Amino acid sequence: MLAWTVYSSFIGAAVVALMPSKSIRAVRATALLTATIGLLLAFAGIVQHTPGQLATITKLNWIPQLGISFHFAADGISLTLVLLTGIAAVCGILFSWNIEHRVKEFFAFYLALIGGVYGVFISFDLFLLFVFYEIAIVPKYFLIAIWGSTRREYGAMKLALYSFIGSAMVLVGIISAYVVAGGKTFDLIELAQFPFPEAFQFWAFPLVFIGFAILAGLWPFHTWAPTGHVAAPTAASMLLAGVVMKLGAYGALRVAMTLFPLGLAAWRDVIALLAVIGIVYGATVALVQRDFKFVIGYSSVSHMGFVLLGLMTLSQIGLSGAVLQMFSHGIIAGLLFGVVGRMVYERAHTRELALLQGMNLSKAIPFAAVTFIIGGVASMGLPGFSGFIAELQVLIGAWQTFPGFAILAGVGILIGVAYTLRAIIKGFFSENEIVSTAHSEPLAPISMPERLGAAILIVTTLVVGIYPRLLLDIISPSWNSELMQHLVKGGAQ
Repeated sequence: MLAWTVYSSFIGAAVVALMPSKSIRAVRATALLTATIGLLLAFAGIVQHTPGQLATITKLNWIPQLGISFHFAADGISLTLVLLTGIAAVCGILFSWNIEHRVKEFFAFYLALIGGVYGVFISFDLFLLFVFYEIAIVPKYFLIAIWGSTRREYGAMKLALYSFIGSAMVLVGIISAYVVAGGKTFDLIELAQFPFPEAFQFWAFPLVFIGFAILAGLWPFHTWAPTGHVAAPTAASMLLAGVVMKLGAYGALRVAMTLFPLGLAAWRDVIALLAVIGIVYGATVALVQRDFKFVIGYSSVSHMGFVLLGLMTLSQIGLSGAVLQMFSHGIIAGLLFGVVGRMVYERAHTRELALLQGMNLSKAIPFAAVTFIIGGVASMGLPGFSGFIAELQVLIGAWQTFPGFAILAGVGILIGVAYTLRAIIKGFFSENEIVSTAHSEPLAPISMPERLGAAILIVTTLVVGIYPRLLLDIISPSWNSELMQHLVKGGAQ
């Protein structure tokens, strides 16, 4: 059933692409129905899942001469990210309800991107995973280049170039692993049992890990992320921060760390250092940004640093915190980008904090102000929201392994509080009397689709924050599987 998250997304994309251009309402409804089906299937997959089990969904010979199979499977890690994708997909469509330019093309690309993301999270054949990973790159480019705003062509091209460079690194590593293992299979589970030589793992691990981690915003390969977020339309920003950056972190975990545990042991401290630099650097740069969207863009770099740091702890609490942080950041960043990109920018026609200071947005669009405050405190890691328990677990795991790095990560959290409060005050509550005459007219009220999308995201981060066992009970047992035990034991040597 979970395979239909992929199939239904591509079917929906094809149906939307074939619909008449004038049928805007039907296109929107079809896109929303498709995304909702994917979300319901994700919920069904979690309900049916047995914690700790790696369940095969579909396994068919695809190109038997090369040992390539159509292998879909899922464990608690995959299911958590599939659920995140479903939520982000539905909310992204709700926040894009106002799209009027080439509507059917927009939603066709959007659903194709969603299908590619679903495919990555449940693919357990490396060739198949790589195919879906590449499928997701093409729609990203067009969504930004056609429907984006600030320097959209530059942002789209930079994202595409970084993605393709990372993909090339991953492809070289995957093919090398295939050849060294005997050239018989691309199956991840089978390759994970193969004892790759330590000398091979020493160069293959950083090649594959960094190739994936580029998309996760690993410092210093992060520069595409803020540029891409700012250039992208709201739904694409929500997907970039919400799920596309998680593709990189997931690939780094599922492929590089699983196949090359000895290489992981050799490079672990270096990756952890880069992750901590990303946490502090992203937060510090966000603190001085003048563009509202750039604040959230650099914030994403900082928060993804917690994911990568958690992965390097190789403890159950740190690893589980990293996966929960993927989910939590996807929800919270989606909410913040929805407010800034749709509720504020589409009405005020500016993201410059200096100009927003005089618009008194807390009174002009109070729903946006309240929503951003909720998203902001959730991003800070306030108890009761999903970000708190996720970052707490990462910090506990880091303290056990890298005490110095844990302290620096804590400094990053404090800076995060500062840039969030600055953004809230300047964006919504400043008493600056300088008002742009271009925006003296009353701002349009927040629409019902926007309210619904925001409500879904707020409820999600609150529910997971109040009762994190809903996800941790399916994430944590996954580390005890034979596949993940190779990672933990090998990396700890």
